[in-house]
Amino acid sequence: MALMITDECINCDVCEPACPNLAISMGPEIYEINPMLCTECVGHFDEPQCVMLCPVDCIPVSPAHVESREQLMTRYQQLTGQAPAAGAE
Repeated sequence: MALMITDECINCDVCEPACPNLAISMGPEIYEINPMLCTECVGHFDEPQCVMLCPVDCIPVSPAHVESREQLMTRYQQLTGQAPAAGAE
């Protein structure tokens, strides 16, 4: 499940540098998350860093991009060039 930033965003600039996949960037009015780069920090951290740091709690799971943890791990591996772990598909 990729995350999304709602219009409650106050542009505090905390989320963008915290994203290990560079999935967050400034949009026309508020920050946006590229769902093709978002892994919810799977492979990097135990929890999404942007969600953990957001002072206004405006980063929910995007209902338009529902993915399993396995799918997020596969994306992480593709983004980082890592081979899947032995026995993983």
